[in-house]
Amino acid sequence: MEQFERARIDSYFARIAAEFAPTERPSSFLITHLLPERPSFVGAVGRTSNLRAVLPKPKSIDAAARRAIEKTTPCETLSREMFEDPDTAVEYIESRAAGEAVVLLDVGGYFTPSLDAICNQVSGRILGVVEDTENGHKRYANSDKLPCPVVSVARSPLKDPEDFLVGQSVVFSTEALLRSRGDILHGRPALVIGFGKLGASIARLLHAKGVQVTVHDVDPVRRTQALSQGFTVARDRDVALHGAGLVLCATGTVSLRGEDFATLRNGAYVATVTSSEDELDLGSLPDVYQRTPNGEHVTRYATTGHYFYLLNRGNAVNFLHGASVGPFIFLVQAEILAGIRMLTRGDLGHGMREVDAADRKTIAATWLNYFNR
Repeated sequence: MEQFERARIDSYFARIAAEFAPTERPSSFLITHLLPERPSFVGAVGRTSNLRAVLPKPKSIDAAARRAIEKTTPCETLSREMFEDPDTAVEYIESRAAGEAVVLLDVGGYFTPSLDAICNQVSGRILGVVEDTENGHKRYANSDKLPCPVVSVARSPLKDPEDFLVGQSVVFSTEALLRSRGDILHGRPALVIGFGKLGASIARLLHAKGVQVTVHDVDPVRRTQALSQGFTVARDRDVALHGAGLVLCATGTVSLRGEDFATLRNGAYVATVTSSEDELDLGSLPDVYQRTPNGEHVTRYATTGHYFYLLNRGNAVNFLHGASVGPFIFLVQAEILAGIRMLTRGDLGHGMREVDAADRKTIAATWLNYFNR
């Protein structure tokens, strides 16, 4: 990134941080993808809160970004197990922010398994959570009773540009890996599993490239939406899997279980838009399948009479090429900062919440002033 570009991003986040500065700074813990542009956002989180730790998602860490952040803030190792055990989760928060008011900044619902214990057992006060993703939104929304407010930016209109461009990056990376093996998208029927914002974007982009696209979604409303947009909608999921030469998983939950892989046609490619632990049940794949590297970032799974290819070991395929969505990501990151201020006011009831429409307009206007040039 050129120096003047970095300066513009830093200036933008300084303006946003000033606009949404809380009257009293809470402490915070930040889970994030540590991509090359991320230090500016992390710096803004540090200006609006006492940032106790950055927890990078392990499969999306840029080394230079980590080095830059570690100059001011500890970067610690993140795993799902870290917050699955309530005692471990409470001990972790307590060891770094005992007696303090705390905001948890999440990407994917990491805090959900232990949120009750964290809210009820730490010596300080959990003001709430800000969640970034649809997958995480669902995990919090499905909780029986949330013990604190959860401000979700996952369904914000400011996230629509990011979702569209993530779809573009997924299709780009998938095509790049196919071409690295001498294959192409054309002539290879695709099955998109999940027709949410990301899945719909992927389906449209594949269609625009001349690919025959079939859609499957467990939600009948989304199936009608896909049908109205001209896509073939799978009546039988197993038949659709068997007919697809490319399967793109975009549900945020388990799309393919062990028995599903045997249904894939020979030579099919499988790619996901989230981590393998969320999207694929690779652990239940029969042991008879042998795994062999087959080109960079492509693994061939084979047994007698059957084989398929898994891209990027089942992790989000677009992270192989930076997963860049340009400056549009800064809209969502600014909304996360607005969420911090909302939580520090202390007037939100427990449950799912959204950033105010007026704050979104302020963010959009500021963003346009910096990046619509």
